[in-house]
Amino acid sequence: MSDDGRQHNGHEKVPSRRRSRFPGISSRAYEHPADRSALVALRKLSGFDTVFKALSGLLPERSLRLLFLSDSVRVSDQQFTHLHDMLLDACYILDLEKVPPMYVNQDPQPNAMCVGLDEPVIVVTTGLVELLDEEEMRAVIGHEVGHALSGHAVYRTILLFLTSLAVRVAWIPLGTLAITAIVTALREWFRKSELSADRAGLLVGQDPRASMRGLMKIAGGNHLHEMNVDAFLRQAEEYEEAGDLRDSVLKILNVLPRSHPFATVRAAELKKWSESRDYQRILDGHYPRRNEDKDTSVGDSFRESAAHYANHVKSSKDPLMKLVSDLAGGAGDLGGRVRRGFEGFASAPPKGGAKDGAKGDSGDGSGDGPEAGPKDRPPTDGAPSDDRD
Repeated sequence: MSDDGRQHNGHEKVPSRRRSRFPGISSRAYEHPADRSALVALRKLSGFDTVFKALSGLLPERSLRLLFLSDSVRVSDQQFTHLHDMLLDACYILDLEKVPPMYVNQDPQPNAMCVGLDEPVIVVTTGLVELLDEEEMRAVIGHEVGHALSGHAVYRTILLFLTSLAVRVAWIPLGTLAITAIVTALREWFRKSELSADRAGLLVGQDPRASMRGLMKIAGGNHLHEMNVDAFLRQAEEYEEAGDLRDSVLKILNVLPRSHPFATVRAAELKKWSESRDYQRILDGHYPRRNEDKDTSVGDSFRESAAHYANHVKSSKDPLMKLVSDLAGGAGDLGGRVRRGFEGFASAPPKGGAKDGAKGDSGDGSGDGPEAGPKDRPPTDGAPSDDRD
């Protein structure tokens, strides 16, 4: 337990609210299956981290550290002491021995990130500090500590390099296409890594409502009296079930350029995990340990990831996922269902109109489809992603 104001492993006094602590916890305990399988595979590659860290000279990491040191406020026992206490508490609960340096950067946009190859650095903006209450902020800091524990900071920093490289090789035939394909794949992994870090934030705060409330505020601002978590979660259900195959395609197109899942989707995923047996088992002290990571099977991790996606397809209410599930199950008339699902995209009237010359129906009456979601915010200070928590 995180005891009342006691010293732990050299850490300073932690907040008085008692929480379960997880000594030696492996990040595999909370990682999303797709994130976990990728990380297990990467960790099995001998010298992989060493090679990536050797690239640090090609990355603006040193410049970023100097920038934060010179133009931000470092969190300590003398500056932003309440954030310092939360950081120490998060590291204590997740048993992260080396506390990452943390900075507050002047920026009205609510944002946070964890970057770095040699040493993770956590940065939060003033917009985020002013937006969230104590319990919501605790979940955000736990989110970033989760990134550090998983080693996400190492791999996420590479995106900055690849994104920069894509610009430099734009003149080479097929060069941009190859880099863009890699960046797109990395973004898909990043979106899953955000779900992992959300779970880490929940393990630190151990208050599901506060975690979801923070995501709601990031979506709707500091108007808590005008918002409702349950209604916000119903938005996620409506988003998943919305429309026909056209909407399913638009969802994919909207999310492709983003480094983060949509806020309602993150809240719904976190709620589902908070109610799962996996979460309760961790709270009860049953979780994988770090000293077992070296014995983890890559094959088992990929099989778990494949099983997760198969179950997701079967249980999803999204029209495209339903179609895929039916296809796998051998359902009939799939051609007709696909045709009906996409006929709204056609601009010409359907064949076989009324014989009296009346105009045919120009579609299914649903209009032009939903507007595209808001564009993903640009990275903060050149960071590889806008780690909105």
